[in-house]
Amino acid sequence: MKASHRFARMSAQKIRPLAALVRGKYADDALDLLRYQPNRGARMLEKVIRSAVGNAQDTEQNGGRTVPIESLVVMEVRIDGGPMFKRLRPRARGQAFVIKKRMSHISVQLVDVKSL
Repeated sequence: MKASHRFARMSAQKIRPLAALVRGKYADDALDLLRYQPNRGARMLEKVIRSAVGNAQDTEQNGGRTVPIESLVVMEVRIDGGPMFKRLRPRARGQAFVIKKRMSHISVQLVDVKSL
């Protein structure tokens, strides 16, 4: 049961500590942890985990069986860097500095505890 959010408009560096927080936890516990984090990246990661839980409960993908959320574990959370928007910021004496507006790819994989 996988889900991903590609081209998330936040740097991977800001989301990775949140990913480390929920890695290896039960899906419902991970959602509870992220709900009370003040970071914007926590909202993004929470939505991806909810999507993966929805994919796990979709009977067509799982061969006609529904997996309860209590038995799902966050097996893998990957936060990869994505492309960057590059902008120029004018500086003194006619110079210009490059501002990189970074993106990231968020991938979550859930596993059923009973299948381990």
